[in-house]
Amino acid sequence: MDQRRARRYEIRLPVEVVRAGAHRVSAPGETCNVSSGGVLFTHLAMPVEVGQPVEYLIDLPTGPHLGGVRLRCLGTVVRRDENSQALAATLERYEFIRGRS
Repeated sequence: MDQRRARRYEIRLPVEVVRAGAHRVSAPGETCNVSSGGVLFTHLAMPVEVGQPVEYLIDLPTGPHLGGVRLRCLGTVVRRDENSQALAATLERYEFIRGRS
């Protein structure tokens, strides 16, 4: 039985995951599923630890005349699977950003 608090939506979108700190590091990946409380990324080769704060930017699909829109999220790493290169993080704060940076 699934005991998650929020419903997860299977959606694959490009994402850039950023690890803050003394040396800012970013890596591309892909969302696997998203909920109101967090996200699971795959294809992510980045050295991050459980409990570490993380920023991630999800590229949202838009129409041809709207330009790029990214969802900038802040959260905490809650799970890491080295074998599948998957990373789960909470979604604590977010904002929409127009245009790709």
